[in-house]
Amino acid sequence: MQIEGITFVGTRTAARSEMASFVRDVLGLTPAHVEGMEADLFDLPDDTSFAVTSGGDERTVGFLVADIDAAAAELRAAGVVTDDDVAGNDRYRYLHFRAPDGRLYELVERRT
Repeated sequence: MQIEGITFVGTRTAARSEMASFVRDVLGLTPAHVEGMEADLFDLPDDTSFAVTSGGDERTVGFLVADIDAAAAELRAAGVVTDDDVAGNDRYRYLHFRAPDGRLYELVERRT
């Protein structure tokens, strides 16, 4: 598998509204709307994104790949626990997985 970059960083928080306001008003990031995404998404100038979602205190990082289906197959062949199916929205196709550190990460493929 070849990782092409980091496209996405997200945080899950019980203070979603407050965190989204902080990211927008204090950090100055630009809100973005992506159909099918259930998060407050903010675009950065380098074409990456930061997302704020509700619940817990977990963070996630999205690793950009060219072919998510092939990359998912490689993870599964290595015994890595993944979502059952690749999900998607208007901007990305993505798949969550648990790394050996127990944290949630994502493989992300940009839609063209």
